[in-house]
Amino acid sequence: MQFTLQYPLGNSGSDPRFAQPETVARVVQAAELAGFTAVAMTDHPAPSRKWLESGGHASFDPLTALAFCAAVTTRIRLMTHLLVLPYRNPLLAARQIATVDRLSDGRIDVVAGPGYLRSEFSALGVDYDSRGADFDEALEILSRVFTDPEFRYEGKRFAARGVAIEPGPVQLPHPPLWIGGNGRRARRRAAALGNGWSPVQLGSAGVRTTGTVSMDTDQEMRSAIEDLEGLIGSAGRTRSEVTVQLQSARSSDIAAPHRDQLRQRIGELANLGIDQLVMTTPDNDVEQCIDAIEAIGKEVLVEQAMPSDLNRNGSAQDTALESSGVTTRKAPQ
Repeated sequence: MQFTLQYPLGNSGSDPRFAQPETVARVVQAAELAGFTAVAMTDHPAPSRKWLESGGHASFDPLTALAFCAAVTTRIRLMTHLLVLPYRNPLLAARQIATVDRLSDGRIDVVAGPGYLRSEFSALGVDYDSRGADFDEALEILSRVFTDPEFRYEGKRFAARGVAIEPGPVQLPHPPLWIGGNGRRARRRAAALGNGWSPVQLGSAGVRTTGTVSMDTDQEMRSAIEDLEGLIGSAGRTRSEVTVQLQSARSSDIAAPHRDQLRQRIGELANLGIDQLVMTTPDNDVEQCIDAIEAIGKEVLVEQAMPSDLNRNGSAQDTALESSGVTTRKAPQ
């Protein structure tokens, strides 16, 4: 099992210091030292006040924030969890992703999704109803643009005629693309071209808010992974090429009262076929957050680490990248 730390920003009642640069640096450096595989930043560029006050959360721009994290770390991977691709021109997203990947020496993982917050689509001038088609176009572009010296594409919203993304990313043919979402369409995308599938256990209220499929029981999760494995086989790929990462409110809290339960739950999730778990920290106080990260590293993460899993930087992620065909050779200058 590998572990991603979701950066604690913007929940109701959270410590405002989490928005300060020195705190971001402290948290991600602590996560790196503790043995987390990745740190994640989420994406809500223009949420409504109503949504924020009814359980939503603020966020940094994820790619900008991850560039900052790259500058203060050396090993930990940098994850968008998740990046709403339909909000952006995919070529602009490609430029930003390539920049972070190159300046981090090949550490970015792009977990992407089509989005769900209708008011945010409206605020950004993006068609909510076409988000699925726009997402598929963006995935196709991101999977091809970095290895084509004169990329050409005719889309619904734009046309690329001999586009070159230079300098390109370190990870080729593209930085890892993971698909977020609970539905079968997300699993189809992950099976066809993704390096990972990243569902979320939301509870009944979250399912209603996002309009997604419930993944809250172990049986639902097991059935979904079995379906994914079948889709992967039909696509001519192997299960080792697709990482399954779960975010779960009931399985991810690293605060002290929950750690014994967390150890047990990690074993249960591994048996279901979960490869990576997104963890959350206390967000009411920065010092409590740092203490929890350090403690979880000593008490839980070290128990999960196997010497054979470690790459040259001390991370298990390269094993999955090699299986999926992603390399970290330098892109052409």
